[in-house]
Amino acid sequence: MDISGKVLTLLPLQTGQGKNGTWKKQDFILETADTYPKKVCIAVWGDKIDMRSVVPGAQVTVSFDVESREFNGRWYTDVKAWKIVTGAASGGAASEPAPTFHNAPGGADDDLPF
Repeated sequence: MDISGKVLTLLPLQTGQGKNGTWKKQDFILETADTYPKKVCIAVWGDKIDMRSVVPGAQVTVSFDVESREFNGRWYTDVKAWKIVTGAASGGAASEPAPTFHNAPGGADDDLPF
């Protein structure tokens, strides 16, 4: 799935030791440009993504996966980025807003209104 918006803030870099060695995680807050803007905390794990261009105020499109896990009877959900493209969304007419959330290509055959 993809989401587009403006980077509001970068949260502090987190690091630690796990069974597979050292890990690092960078979270940032993205605000959508919808009629009713939403704020989403997105996590970037390891060195998979170059975070130098992800700065407060930057317009980005983030490809991400949503993952939940259970720990001691409670569920925790992460939004994990696997690709970040900086710059304004392109394509379509200038008067049409770019979609904020959408499914990956290939699932466009249903007629659901949402």
